[in-house]
Amino acid sequence: MHLIIILAVVQGIAEFLPISSSGHLVILGAMLGELSESPTLEIILHAGTLGSILVVFWRRILSLISSDRRVIPLLIVGTIPAALAGVTIKLFFPYLIRSPLLAGIMLLVTGSMLILLGRLGPRDAPYQSLSWGGAFLVGCFQAVAILPGISRSGSTILGGRLAGLKNDDSVTFSFLLAIPAILGATVLTLRDLWESVRDGVPIAQTPTELAVGAAVSFLVGIVSLLWLIGWSRQDRLHWFAWWCIPVGLLTITLATTGLLGSHP
Repeated sequence: MHLIIILAVVQGIAEFLPISSSGHLVILGAMLGELSESPTLEIILHAGTLGSILVVFWRRILSLISSDRRVIPLLIVGTIPAALAGVTIKLFFPYLIRSPLLAGIMLLVTGSMLILLGRLGPRDAPYQSLSWGGAFLVGCFQAVAILPGISRSGSTILGGRLAGLKNDDSVTFSFLLAIPAILGATVLTLRDLWESVRDGVPIAQTPTELAVGAAVSFLVGIVSLLWLIGWSRQDRLHWFAWWCIPVGLLTITLATTGLLGSHP
């Protein structure tokens, strides 16, 4: 149970703060030597953080159904790059998403992106005015974040700012875009779960453990998301670079010296 709570806390924090949940989970798994690769647990933890987005952005989501309907096609366009990249990596390069060495390298990239984000001048466009090209650009930043160590929130917020969105709107579009991305990743994971059940592989966690994991990732996710929104308004997101870069360097050192498990 304690490991599930640790994973849920890490998921809830790193899914929204620009430090990469996938990278931290891969590194944590290599450190502990017992990180479960259970598709069921992965689905549950992602469901918890998806619930956090729905709670915090419920007004904006309702607006998509009414006054902001133009944004829905933009979200579809923005989802295409990540969908293509996700399916490609899942089918042909699955080892990439389990590599702590790659996670360490990509954390340096995330740190660099956050530093760039902190140096951008003010933007003033609302997300409703985003062009098709701008939506696709943000989607490409999200696609890169499939690699462990690249922060999805950090990269898409940077993409939104480069496309001209103001701070709040770049955060809002980032997390509206996260909804289909997380749902898509869940569908791929459900396929893995179905194959495991079909092959007679038992589910490692009890219903109580899964419920606790979902609740913890949900509650921690809400706090983290509100933290992200507040710091974005104060132009402080680049401060997280000073977490990503040292952790990335430490991970690379440990992985290359054989002190941390690494995949080919």
